[in-house]
Amino acid sequence: MSITPVSITDRLREQPDLATPRLRLVQLGPGHLAEVMTGLADADAMRLTGTRGDFTTERVRTHLDRLPGADDRADYAILLHDGTYVGEVVLNDLADDDRSMNYRIALAAPALRGRGYGTEAGRAVIDWAFDVVGLHRVSLEVYRFNPAAQRSYEKIGFRVEGVAREALHWDGAWIDAILMGMLSHDPRGAAAPSSPGSSPGSSPA
Repeated sequence: MSITPVSITDRLREQPDLATPRLRLVQLGPGHLAEVMTGLADADAMRLTGTRGDFTTERVRTHLDRLPGADDRADYAILLHDGTYVGEVVLNDLADDDRSMNYRIALAAPALRGRGYGTEAGRAVIDWAFDVVGLHRVSLEVYRFNPAAQRSYEKIGFRVEGVAREALHWDGAWIDAILMGMLSHDPRGAAAPSSPGSSPGSSPA
């Protein structure tokens, strides 16, 4: 009797909890509405990610309602072990045939940046994406005015692959986007820190 292999979409749908020395990563969903809305009110985070739009409570709730069990993306809430919400890390834009996805992360408040949380969460998600989901490639864009995020991505194992010149127009200026990618067989970053503040972290990107 033949056994049907588990597909990438099946593994995305399962989306298990992940754990690191300082963090827990759980499926992002409607229970995180208040924290997500607070993050969307952070003007600096919106600038760093180049995010625009009218994010009403109803619009965000509708988005969160469809996330648990989705088979085309993985959205994780980043939590400290005491349950404090730190931000979100996402794999989206699945190209099933190419086994590739896009990566993005946003931390919830300025006070949470620079502590290595983004790097720690990113390593956990990337390990899961390659070792369990079976992706071959993960890519991202980071804007030129966000070098802290680029350093974080490089610590995870992402490599600069090119530049999209003047890809963002923000506050009257044209901003380049740095294109980065990582393959399943690329070297990965070192183990995550076990104590707060032991390494620089990422701003949202």
